[in-house]
Amino acid sequence: MTKSSDMVVLRSLLFVFDIENTIDEAREEVIVSKDINADSELVELFDSLLKSDFLIFQSHEREWFIQKISFYLEEGANFDEIFSRITTYFDDDVKDQRHFMRVLLSCLKRYQSEGAENS
Repeated sequence: MTKSSDMVVLRSLLFVFDIENTIDEAREEVIVSKDINADSELVELFDSLLKSDFLIFQSHEREWFIQKISFYLEEGANFDEIFSRITTYFDDDVKDQRHFMRVLLSCLKRYQSEGAENS
């Protein structure tokens, strides 16, 4: 897979935060209530809205997301291709996209570990 197609798939992981996602006022309120540039609130947001979607994937699919994000972080890539093509309910812009992705990666690893324990 190319970097471009990887980024499209990675972007799909964040679709839960996209304005184009189905209208759900409760979900929208949760998203807008969080400061996405504060780690603890970002983790809360991921835990409440992303975790269940992520755990629906098969283990090898979850591992793919973890490996790709890890790879691009290690490579020093920016994530403009993801953030420039998604319109979110976030009140603020993501100030540090790489940091956002590091927090996401940490959460995904935790979910993967929890998913393995519950299997």
